[in-house]
Amino acid sequence: MLTIIVAIDKRNAIGRNNDIPWHISSDLKRFKALTMGHTVIMGKNTWDSLPFKPLKGRRNIVISQSMKEREECEIVRSVEEALKMVKGEEVAFIIGGAGIYEQMFAYADKLTVTHVGTLVEDADRYFPEIKGEEWEIESREGVMHDEASDLDYEYVTYTRRTR
Repeated sequence: MLTIIVAIDKRNAIGRNNDIPWHISSDLKRFKALTMGHTVIMGKNTWDSLPFKPLKGRRNIVISQSMKEREECEIVRSVEEALKMVKGEEVAFIIGGAGIYEQMFAYADKLTVTHVGTLVEDADRYFPEIKGEEWEIESREGVMHDEASDLDYEYVTYTRRTR
């Protein structure tokens, strides 16, 4: 199963200057818990933005035309190549960035979304629109509040309606 995991603002913004425009500690802990032991697929910019490389306890696949081979991750040159590498896995997570989300959106079976209750005015990266005719809500947790960032957020899991 191919699962996209993402945090978005009220207008689907996901990034600013190759960084996440908020810090919600419990969301980062949830990301780690959900992805641990699984494959994570990302683009070069997401790889570059990681504070620690690779993401430990996970198979790291990076889609990039320009990266050179390295020991700490597997480099592929296309979305199609990445999809072949995870065929048959119970779950693989797409973790960004915007271009990879856009290219992988049509292949995803599930979306694990953190809806962050803010508007990032100077955002420069966005997530595709989640359309009701394509996706249905599988589960929704109540709105939570992060004291440190003073942001409300909610976890929503969507599953694809049709293929």
